Amino acid sequence: MTAAIVEIAVQDAAGARAAIGAGADRLELCQALAVGGLTPSIGSIEAACDAVGAERVNVLVRPRGGGFVYDPDEVAVVAADIRACVARGVGGVVVGALDEDGRADREALRRWKDCAGPAALVFHRAIDASPRSAEVFEALLVEGVDRLLTSGGAARSIQGIDRLAAYARLAGSALEVTAGGGVAPADIPHLLHAGVDAVHLSARRRAGLGAPAGPGGGADGHDVTDPGIVLEAVAAARR
Repeated sequence: MTAAIVEIAVQDAAGARAAIGAGADRLELCQALAVGGLTPSIGSIEAACDAVGAERVNVLVRPRGGGFVYDPDEVAVVAADIRACVARGVGGVVVGALDEDGRADREALRRWKDCAGPAALVFHRAIDASPRSAEVFEALLVEGVDRLLTSGGAARSIQGIDRLAAYARLAGSALEVTAGGGVAPADIPHLLHAGVDAVHLSARRRAGLGAPAGPGGGADGHDVTDPGIVLEAVAAARR
């Protein structure tokens, strides 16, 4: 078993600093983790890149919640956001698209890969929403996607460990497989043993519970990155 890359999902510059300071290797920057993550603002991207270095930041580019089948306007928005991220020098962009039958939207992927240029192209957990995940996986290999973020089709990665092991075996060195989805530090040694290259978790806790919220303000409190959880994850990955 070798040490895995530890990737932390964060929502702001403070989270980026906390995660990197606790030993994380890289970040996925997004907003609205409560709905699985959406594209962060350009201000958030700038702040995170300034805080920890753009090469460590991978930006989720997802224009809305509610599935992964996109119309031409949405594909174009993602392409424009990717170009803006790459212009800032980010290490990677995290995307995913399916067609109505659950196959990978290869036309969108090719367009987005062209926009990504030197940045890594990461396909996210859209694969876990597909009834044709094996076909999606094959398409990612053919299209030259750099990394795959997946739970192995389960609610939590540890529950999808058999499929994760199969992905890692089939990918070889062609595609980095990152286990993500309900990952706890205690799961990491088992995921590593299965052969994944990296682990991904949000390491978050609620803060600001005493601040006014109520109608129009959403739920009480907000998520922040907990460096203690990051430290635990890094320790588990380095054993």
